[in-house]
Amino acid sequence: MIEQPQSSGHSQISSFKSDARVLVVGGQGGIGGALIDQLSSDPLIAELHVWSRQHIEGDDNAIKRVDVDITDETSIAAAAASLEHIDLVIVATGMLHGRDGTAPEKSWKDLSVGQFTDNFLVNTIGPALIAKHVLPRFPRRGRAVFAALSARVGSIEDNRLGGWYSYRASKAALNQVIKSLSIELSRLRPDAVCVGLHPGTVDTNLSRPFQANVDAAKLFTQSAAAGHLLKVIDGLTTEDTGGVFAWDGTRVPS
Repeated sequence: MIEQPQSSGHSQISSFKSDARVLVVGGQGGIGGALIDQLSSDPLIAELHVWSRQHIEGDDNAIKRVDVDITDETSIAAAAASLEHIDLVIVATGMLHGRDGTAPEKSWKDLSVGQFTDNFLVNTIGPALIAKHVLPRFPRRGRAVFAALSARVGSIEDNRLGGWYSYRASKAALNQVIKSLSIELSRLRPDAVCVGLHPGTVDTNLSRPFQANVDAAKLFTQSAAAGHLLKVIDGLTTEDTGGVFAWDGTRVPS
């Protein structure tokens, strides 16, 4: 697996202002946890907020942790109400298996209401509701970014294998939500950017059952994935808003 080079102490989000306020949603996940590890020592960050479904104990008092269920709008709204303003939001949540552990569908024979409901709640509706409550807290002028983890399999154009019906559909729907958000955001916050991010195949519980056929050079540690995503975020411009970008900065087809 590809390891992330050790940080030299410089900021990984140098395109943001020196007192940036950052929110990471999904702090209990592998990628979310790695993002927090790297951002917690970033010299440009004045506040680091972390939302997690499960309570996480931490010894870093500088991290402001809140328990949030992204499938419950009341929970999201209550947490967002405590944010005065925010400059960068990274939604690092996601679901591939059903809540009962059901594997992604291989055939139309496997389709079920439960699998579709679970995937859309976590992968589409949750990020949309987060955007609803945090985008108004972006600065009216100045750099701000909303980034949600998407997936290449959400690309309709790039779908050549089929299967994984509810996961693919939920990520395709997320990409459409991101596009719509970006259009409205450009009118209200013209300097802000809204994108989806494809982290590649990362060594997490979500991907572990499907790693057997992955080239070792394309299987990333959680730390490496976090570093890739921060690099992509740091290089985004307003011309990129509404798009979905892979870990290497290339645009993912719609």
